[in-house]
Amino acid sequence: MAFTLRQLQFFVAVAEQGSVTRAAQNLSISQSSITEAIKELESDLGVALFDRHPRGLHITHNGHQFLRHATKILAGVQDARRSFAHAPETGSGKLNLGVTSLVAGYVLSDLLARYRRAFPSVDVSAIEDNGSYLEHLLVGGELDVAVMVISNLRDRMALQAEIIETSPYRLWLPLGHRLVSADIISISDVAQEPLIMLTVDEIEENTGKLLAALGARPHVAFRTRSVEAVRSLVATGAGIALLPDLVYRPWSLEGDRIESRDVSGALPVVQVGMVWRKGSSLPQSARDFIGVVETLRSSRGRS
Repeated sequence: MAFTLRQLQFFVAVAEQGSVTRAAQNLSISQSSITEAIKELESDLGVALFDRHPRGLHITHNGHQFLRHATKILAGVQDARRSFAHAPETGSGKLNLGVTSLVAGYVLSDLLARYRRAFPSVDVSAIEDNGSYLEHLLVGGELDVAVMVISNLRDRMALQAEIIETSPYRLWLPLGHRLVSADIISISDVAQEPLIMLTVDEIEENTGKLLAALGARPHVAFRTRSVEAVRSLVATGAGIALLPDLVYRPWSLEGDRIESRDVSGALPVVQVGMVWRKGSSLPQSARDFIGVVETLRSSRGRS
């Protein structure tokens, strides 16, 4: 029996939430429905997608591989539905976009691909820079819209912001680390470990504030602007990292050698959103881009 889209949706939900309970709550269905669907999916594929433990589920290497395909299949289905929901536009024009470093590789590419498919005649120009400079360009009218980390947006009087997604911080650990098997990981546990610090957008600032609030001076073993460098350093045991969940990619370079865990306590979150100047007369190209992003966000909320 071939797997169904419903089974794929349940599998992706559990993989993203790391828990059948949380997935069931988000989907507003019973845990037994999700459990049965995943068992049927594993039977159809002939592989185990999750390892079962007393503390919950851990996705397997095969599960990571299949997750990549499942997300592409579901995204393709959403694109197919959307292509019939709205007649294609033939408008042209120019769209000036800004993007922060962290967002460029993990959020913008998908949004931009969807926008280009819907409005192929629009000339898109994008610039990557830090958040404060993008705010300056938006206020000055040199950018139409920016996709950026907005948790610490500075000029909220002049700028309008709309959240696209919220990403909690999680702990990255190398396989075999002593904290991997811990039932509960606290911030004090993290403070005792060498830290690999990502120095893009607001990540370093938030992590430092978090540890300083507990009276702990972080032991920073390495600072880098590269997420892939963090991934490799953690995987090889050089340290641990506290990063927003949106950059966790188990199937990427060294990803299958890293465990991602929740940390108890009031961890910050990263909000990614669209930003534009308040009161400005946005060009149609910018309004269309905002519409594409809002449609995608709504479809994710319903899935």
